[in-house]
Amino acid sequence: MSMTWRPGDEPEHKPISLMGWVRVLYRGIPLGILVFGCLILLLLVRLIERPLFGVKRPLTPYITQFVCLNAFRILGIGYHSQGTPMAGPGAVVANHSSWLDIFALNGRKRIYFVSKAEVAKWPGIGWLARATGTVFIRRDPREAAKHIQIFKERLTAGHKLLFFPEGTSTDGRRVLPFKPTLFAAFFDEALRDTLAIQPVSVIYRAAEGQDPRQYGWWGDMDFGTHLLETLSAAKQGSVTLVYHDPVKVADYKDRKVLARDLETAVRSSLEEAGVLTA
Repeated sequence: MSMTWRPGDEPEHKPISLMGWVRVLYRGIPLGILVFGCLILLLLVRLIERPLFGVKRPLTPYITQFVCLNAFRILGIGYHSQGTPMAGPGAVVANHSSWLDIFALNGRKRIYFVSKAEVAKWPGIGWLARATGTVFIRRDPREAAKHIQIFKERLTAGHKLLFFPEGTSTDGRRVLPFKPTLFAAFFDEALRDTLAIQPVSVIYRAAEGQDPRQYGWWGDMDFGTHLLETLSAAKQGSVTLVYHDPVKVADYKDRKVLARDLETAVRSSLEEAGVLTA
């Protein structure tokens, strides 16, 4: 468990009712067909796409986007966005509250997540992450040069790379300090002069009468349990993405200041929405 959380912080898990299990079935079955059916389609298209385009993916991201948008329709979770996603290659940073962030951020704009290497080994999630082009990195300063080369290759291919600078997920009611070490690679001469970074606020609102942390997934919370609770919920809330103005790395001399300004931008929309407790 992250030192950010204390035992007992997680909400109480209530038994799923009979009607709750009915909702699990009528939401879960279509969701499974959507995700894994389109995964098979994506892999088949990738067999043609990869030898022709290499690291570039002109077709398969549209399949990912289709899945993510329709996942929210199946779940009954409202999906909204404000602002304009930046055009062209670059980096995107956002607060991290839930596994649902992956669907939310992919739904509006085609992006590629940058994740810790361990995620590649996770059952289910790891398979989906690899298939959709996630960049896996080890948080080891000795591999900084390797990371820079990977980022440069992806950005040159026109990709938008998504980072979660908090380093862990939260309950959706707070924004943790952005880790400045993440931004060191962006100050390399190969990236700094041309790289733009867009901060995005991901705001979850619980259904009326529900725990305000309804969609938060953090600490030692089990993915399977949280998924079942989301599928079985009688009332669903919503998620809103707020796209802020991009910033240029070249305008900054200090990665700490860059991290602070991006965090401030992300935090501002959660404050305006009245969802922050810390």
